[in-house]
Amino acid sequence: MPILITEPAIGYGGGAALLWFRESLGERRAQGRLTPPDIFGGALAATENGTTLVGALGMVTFADEYWRWRGFIGRPDVNLDFYGGAGDDLKIGYNLEGWATTHLLQRRLGESENFVGARWNYIDFEARFDASQPPPPVAQGSRGIKSSGLGVFFEHDSRDNFFTPSAGWKFFVESVFYSPDLGSDEEYEMYRAYALGYFPLSKAWILGLRADARAARGEVPFYQLPFIEMRGIPFFRYQNENVALAEAEVRWNITPRWALVGFAGTGKADESASAWGLGVRRLVARRLGIYMGVDLAKGPEETAIYIQAGSAWR
Repeated sequence: MPILITEPAIGYGGGAALLWFRESLGERRAQGRLTPPDIFGGALAATENGTTLVGALGMVTFADEYWRWRGFIGRPDVNLDFYGGAGDDLKIGYNLEGWATTHLLQRRLGESENFVGARWNYIDFEARFDASQPPPPVAQGSRGIKSSGLGVFFEHDSRDNFFTPSAGWKFFVESVFYSPDLGSDEEYEMYRAYALGYFPLSKAWILGLRADARAARGEVPFYQLPFIEMRGIPFFRYQNENVALAEAEVRWNITPRWALVGFAGTGKADESASAWGLGVRRLVARRLGIYMGVDLAKGPEETAIYIQAGSAWR
């Protein structure tokens, strides 16, 4: 599968992914319960500002669909700008290079759509700042550290499709704790809670609502500070220890294959930022229920184009 990158924080780029879907959603439904297909794959990508990423991933449901595992390992070499939590034009360029891996194991509660699980994150990054500028004070001591953390989470997922939902809810709340006892150089915590809701207003109109809150405490590496993640706003531009956002999206299914979307949202980090936009979608994989398309989003500083595969909300 081709990878098309249009993220403003790292520029235009592309790559390729080799993916294997072991079962379709239709085959999963035939077993009596909607569960995601098993997926295995690897990817390689690069962008115009010199950013590169190579990685591998896996998603498996097993034991009569009561257990799920998700895993990723990758080596990013990313060039970004640090704004110190503010969205002004004062920025310091930096590079992150190293290894990162995450693994999640979750268990279904009875016959419900509720899950409890645990996560392990491991990050070993080296941060290098633009030599022509002094590094920001918040980055002192976090230029080259290892982070190893264990987390617990609860998830409810009653969406009718895992790629492009039209009905149902997803609710997720998680705490991850990093400690020297787990192999981490620093001690800190990361928290996140989000909810996604999809409401069919009619056969052709779908309303989606999103709320997302993130927080960090302790000696958090600057590159792990929460940020506003929304179309129209570059990654890591608005960062703070506490971040919250809300977004709405309307999809109009014009034909069985084609749809238009409109979206708008606002977030609060050290300061507030809002974005809105329009997009077009086409159903490209009927058995998997995957829509693909293009979004044009207007943020506080710039207008950006996004290539979407499935839902824009993660």
